[in-house]
Amino acid sequence: CCSQRICQGCSYAHQKREQQQGRYPKCPFCRAPMPKSDKEHKKNMKNRIKANNSYAMVEMGTMLFHKGDYDGAFKHWTKAAELGDVLAHYELALLYRRGEGVEMNRKKEIYHTEQAAIGGHATARNNLAMYELHSGNMDRAVKHFIVSAKLGFDSLVYPPLDYVKLGFAKGLVSKEEYAAALRGYQAAVDATKSQQRDEAYAFLNIADNGAGAG
Repeated sequence: CCSQRICQGCSYAHQKREQQQGRYPKCPFCRAPMPKSDKEHKKNMKNRIKANNSYAMVEMGTMLFHKGDYDGAFKHWTKAAELGDVLAHYELALLYRRGEGVEMNRKKEIYHTEQAAIGGHATARNNLAMYELHSGNMDRAVKHFIVSAKLGFDSLVYPPLDYVKLGFAKGLVSKEEYAAALRGYQAAVDATKSQQRDEAYAFLNIADNGAGAG
């Protein structure tokens, strides 16, 4: 319908409330009935794409990507990125990294990663830290790790707080910066906690934060 982003917890809580009240689930934004079929869902997406809705473009691109249509995915993500969509920039960065539908291009990969990071994409910010780390620029890497930590990001492979701690040990991060990163990380994590999200993640069997669409 309106293709608005909403967190999984809010989406789940809304649909649960509608069902408990004996109503057919509606979009929490525009109140239009939720699509009853994939065909109707795709029709709604195409209408939103015509209206220059970047999230609908990203969603269509993702559907095409999983079907192996990399050219179609690239087309939709590129248009969404031109409209400033952060997730589209991140997806394009991955395409250029892996060479799916496009030639591998490190310069373009980093450009789209930077645009996504500037827009607040935590994984993209952590990826910038990894690029700098692999280039031997530990001083620049820890600055990105500090930002990604404050966004609440964590990773088994490149945990930002571990590298911030390492930077502190090497004298690249001040005591105040280290403390601020710890506080920022905890505040970001606490801000994402809610009973609705816990129920949604348990129901959907997912562990990370996600977003649904109206």
